[in-house]
Amino acid sequence: MDPIIYVIISAVVALVVGIIAGKFIFAKDTKKQIEEAELQAQTILKEAELRAETIKKEKQLEAKERFVQLKSEHEREVNDRNRKIGEVENRIKQKEISINQKEASIEKQVKENDAIKENLNRQIELVNQKRTELEKHQEEHIRRLEKVAGLTAEDAKAQLIESLKQEAHTQALALQQEIIEDAKQKANKEARKIVIQSIQRTAAEQTIENTVTVFNLETDEIKGQIIGREGRNIRAIEAATGVDLIVDDTPEAIILSSFDPLRREIARLSLQRLVSDGRIHPARIEEVVEKTRRQLEEQVMEIGERTVIEMGIHGLHKELIRIVGKMRFRSSYGQNLLMHSRETANLCGIMAAELGMNPKLAKRAGLLHDIGKVPDEETELSHALLGAKLAEKYGENPAVVNAIGAHHDEMEMLYVISPIVQACDAISGARPGARREIMQQYLQRIKDLENLATAYQGVEKAYAIQAGRELRVIVEADKVSDVDSDKLSFEIAQKIQTEMTYPGQIKVTVIREKRAVNVAR
Repeated sequence: MDPIIYVIISAVVALVVGIIAGKFIFAKDTKKQIEEAELQAQTILKEAELRAETIKKEKQLEAKERFVQLKSEHEREVNDRNRKIGEVENRIKQKEISINQKEASIEKQVKENDAIKENLNRQIELVNQKRTELEKHQEEHIRRLEKVAGLTAEDAKAQLIESLKQEAHTQALALQQEIIEDAKQKANKEARKIVIQSIQRTAAEQTIENTVTVFNLETDEIKGQIIGREGRNIRAIEAATGVDLIVDDTPEAIILSSFDPLRREIARLSLQRLVSDGRIHPARIEEVVEKTRRQLEEQVMEIGERTVIEMGIHGLHKELIRIVGKMRFRSSYGQNLLMHSRETANLCGIMAAELGMNPKLAKRAGLLHDIGKVPDEETELSHALLGAKLAEKYGENPAVVNAIGAHHDEMEMLYVISPIVQACDAISGARPGARREIMQQYLQRIKDLENLATAYQGVEKAYAIQAGRELRVIVEADKVSDVDSDKLSFEIAQKIQTEMTYPGQIKVTVIREKRAVNVAR
């Protein structure tokens, strides 16, 4: 029972005791007073009982609510435990299914290997049988040679060996060619699939960079202000920017000529500000050019930061970011270097993902593969080796450093992403309209191709046709046999592949023709 009820009952008992005591002490009180006291005592006792009952019911209700709350929390915990147990069971079931699948795959591979082993054993037995038959034929051939031709055993042996050597060489060459063609077909099929997917997903517009920029003027009168008295303004602009200004009869235009796009951009922006301001004199020109150069440096940094953010590349050194921004103002064979690097990076990421490798690392290497083309200082190193040196200097991953240095075969490829970067670089440069090849370089490549073929003995003439994608080799029929023609075609193709750099592929066709000509008179 609650302590409050005990207190109330004690009070009531004390009151009753007090009344009785008062009855005995104050005997003179009237009966009426006693009855009123008893009535009052009964009223207090009833109120105390009602209060105790109310308190009891409230406590019972609180206990029930607390019980319901605890029960709900317990059920919730039980449900959570059951859910977690169910998830664990599902994961275990999935792992079991995966393990079973792997076991089935392994068993399948084992069976396939056993079948291959059995096939190889049969082939070995067949080869042994052929070898036995060949030995018998050899012995028979020796006996015949000795009997018919009167040759010694050593002479007959030498003749037989030479005959067998030529036959084996022909068969080996044919088998080698067959194996190479089969491997090329299979490899080309998979490579073509990956390359086509990558190219289709990274289709990019191509623009050819020029070495001149046309600065448009509102009127031809401004030409005089730009030239200045005795040409001092134009000389000041050329000295400050390193750009040649060509002022000719072209209306409302001045041509800015320079192989450096960054200098042309500085000159263009500086001219634009000078013309807008109207104050054109040597001191003002130097001030504006210097201010434009600083602002362009900030723009270069902004371009680099925006590029790496868009490409999803993180943790790049600030100096490398600046170099990436500078690529916006560089070109290679007329192709904008930044666009080329972005496209190469996207191709690398897709190819790496298709091959199950790290796409972020490949994309990083693709973006940085040509950083050696925008050096701050001139150096004797090639752009690939210089780029690798810069990447190593600024703490790049060794795989990225190797991919940069090896994308033109100037370093040994030590990582899997290196050939990916090399292939993607070639794909980006080989897009129709991507690059503008100098005519002299093209002619030299065609000449080198023909000279490579004519260096072989027995070659009469060699012609590079279809823009250097096919090489026709004409041999002398009395010096080169049909067997030698196959061998020659193979050797020329291998030498072109190892010694020359070319886009796409080159088909080598060896032509051997014997003509007998007589005139009837």
